[in-house]
Amino acid sequence: MTGLADWQWSSFDALSKDDLYAVLAVRQQVFVVEQRCAFQDADGYDEQAFHLLGWCADGAQRKLVAYLRCLPPGIKNAEIALGRVLCVPAARGVGLGRALLEQGIREAERQFPGRRIGVSAQLHLEALYRRFGFERVSDPYDEDGIPHLDMLR
Repeated sequence: MTGLADWQWSSFDALSKDDLYAVLAVRQQVFVVEQRCAFQDADGYDEQAFHLLGWCADGAQRKLVAYLRCLPPGIKNAEIALGRVLCVPAARGVGLGRALLEQGIREAERQFPGRRIGVSAQLHLEALYRRFGFERVSDPYDEDGIPHLDMLR
């Protein structure tokens, strides 16, 4: 991979079938296969969400290497909800996760100015989210076999 080439912020309707397939494939790769979580990924929220896709050039192809979903306020929670935050294993350790969160927060704030942003963060990523101004607002809880906590910015 030659580095991040492009950020794509899209409504569900604006995603091409190839983009949607890539999103579903990386979500399965990370959450279902790698993290071994049996859960209903198609949860009915994707159609109402904005999707941030991070594409990387790999020779002549582009590959989806980073992704998050942004739900508008009032859909799942009172605040904006960022979720399904991921980087594929081959793209970790180079700052891409931080770049994904920076871009996702920027787009969410642009789309919904003045609104708070919430995440259901995996507990081991609490320090990462704190660096972006998120504060813990719940005790740890189990979500699909992985400790999580709610955080707000």
